[in-house]
Order: sequence, then C-alpha cells, then structure tokens
Amino acid sequence: MAPISRFSRLLACIPASLLALTPCPVLAGDGEPSLCEENPPGITALARHPELYNFYFENDLFNGTDSGYTNGVKFSWVSANLKDYTHDPCLPHWVRQLNRLLENLHPGKYTSRNMVVTAGQSMFTPRDRSRTDLIPNDRPYAGWLYLGLGYNARDARQMDTVEVNLGVVGPAALARQTQNFVHDLRGIPSFNGWSNQLGNELGVQLVAERKNKVWNESRTGLQFDAITHYGASLGNIRTYLNTGLELRAGSRIPNDFGTSPIRPAGDSNAPLEGPVTRHFSDGGLHAFISADARAVAHDIFLDGNTFSDSHSVDKKRFVGDLATGIAWQWQGGKITYARYVRSKEFATQENTHVFSSITLSLEF
Repeated sequence: MAPISRFSRLLACIPASLLALTPCPVLAGDGEPSLCEENPPGITALARHPELYNFYFENDLFNGTDSGYTNGVKFSWVSANLKDYTHDPCLPHWVRQLNRLLENLHPGKYTSRNMVVTAGQSMFTPRDRSRTDLIPNDRPYAGWLYLGLGYNARDARQMDTVEVNLGVVGPAALARQTQNFVHDLRGIPSFNGWSNQLGNELGVQLVAERKNKVWNESRTGLQFDAITHYGASLGNIRTYLNTGLELRAGSRIPNDFGTSPIRPAGDSNAPLEGPVTRHFSDGGLHAFISADARAVAHDIFLDGNTFSDSHSVDKKRFVGDLATGIAWQWQGGKITYARYVRSKEFATQENTHVFSSITLSLEF
C-alpha cells in the first residue's frame, strides 16, 4: 500500500479510536512475540521489562525573555514493546476486545510498537508584565494542562504515531499559580494581567504523524542520518498540517527518530526495532539541526476560546521552528539540550520567539 494511502487511513482511524478510548489498530500487525507470553498476562507483566521515562522542560528565560510561549513541562512514560494492540497479553483483556472492533483497519506489518502516556502544562503570556488591563495587540494570557495517550509503531525506516491529548485551557489549567510560585521562588516580578486569561474550556487534540529515516551513513567512526516527518493535528486546541526534517551527526547516534520540542507525537524515544530491549546500551554524543513548518487553521492560544468571547489576535497561517542542539547518552539515559527559534505567530508580534529545551530520558 502506498505511504500516502496508509497514512490517510491512519488519520481516518483517529476519531473512532478516541470514541472507543482504545489504541488505533491501524498501527498493529505481526511482529515479535509478546514480552508477556511467558508471564501472567496484564500490564504488570509489561512493567517488568525496560521502560523509558522522559522529563521535558522548556523556557524562554534561557534566552533572556519572559513572554510568548514562556514555559512548558511534560512527563512521558514509554512502554516496553508490544506484540500488537489487539492480541498482546500485556494489555488487559477488555482493551484487546474493544480494539478488535477496528481490526479491519490494519494497513501492514511493523516490527515494534508501544504505548506512550504523557502529562504536561504549557503557559503563554504577553510581553508587558506590569499591565493589569487586556492588551489587545499582544497574545492572550493562557494555560494548558493535559493528559495524553499515544501509540507508536515502527520498522527500520519508518515510525507512525497516533496521540490523543485531553485537558483544559483557562484558570483550571493552574498556569497563573505555577508561574507565580516559580517567580516568587526565584525573586522575579509576577505578571499582573492573569485576570484577562482565556476562560475555562475542555480541550482535545488528535494527532497523527509519520517519521522516515531517509539517510543513514557511517564514516571514520562518525554516524550521520536524516529524518523527515509529516503529520496533522485536529481539535479545538490546535488544528494544523506540519512537515519537517532533522539532520544528526555524532558517535553512536541512538536508534530512534530524532528530537522534538514539547508537542504531540514528539517524544524523542521511539520503540526499538524487533527484539531489542535496551534503548541506551552504549554511550555517545551527537549534534542535530531540525526544522518544522506548520500550516495553521486554528490555535486556541491565539484565536481565543472556541465557544465563548475572549481575547484573540490575528494569527499567521504559516509558522516555522528551527532548532540546533546536542545530546549525550550513557548506559541507562540521555540528556538533550536544544535552542528553538520560532517565526512570528501573529500579525502584531514584534520579534521571532526563542526558547530552549532540556530533556532527560531514563531507562528502568
């Protein structure tokens, strides 16, 4: 089946998967034996095998500013490999039964697949922290608190991800309290205009993304690779199409699909191919440069609340990120630092936005 056709079916599967609260079997297929086949079935059996824990922290204070996308934190748990989402004894029986309702959507075979559970918070502020009134020509105050459930599947050259994020925008996201706590702790003046933030709104974001390794080469002890990606997001939080490229160079580049900032389908550690169980078995150091371009139809943090009146600005339809960074891995973990430059996101924005990201990945 052609890649575009397969990806279209993957996108079509997202709404049904959300309604059933199940993984999207479009990613399932015949693969390696389950890790749980020789153990009592259930999620506790899966937990006996190496899992990954990722901690993300992003902030613009690294670059001397404190506005726009000003802070983001995320935690993600990446499971050990599953046989598939409909037969693996690591999954509870009721989940496997529900997944079989969508079994006819299988597009092909993959050698590895896993689950990803995330929790995170993001916050956005205008430039002027002193004003208490609404600032019409600057972005709205906003917070986003969410939980996510993702499903990855890969072979040597390709990785597909489906992710569902559910959460809340507005005072219930606790962005004001979080920022004030951190600013008080560090002796930084607080922002005074949080009373103008977007109102409470339940949010959903459905994301599908495909990554492809299009180049992989070794020369005199150094490794090089290139990874492309394209995908889509649908929901009242953000709706967009995106595509991009990452280039990596270094020693013992990890067998994953690159590095991303805090965004759906962006976890840096993909499931490993085949029967391999350890992500970080060797030490290494590599540098990377990446780009992501988005055609944006909706962004609640700029367009304002979906079902009620709120502050909004005239957003730009095309936005891009450019990143440079370095990653060091050792047996059992990896730490990554990246600096992101984001193009202007709305018409009255004065400058491009710069923020930095630190990601710590640990394997247990």
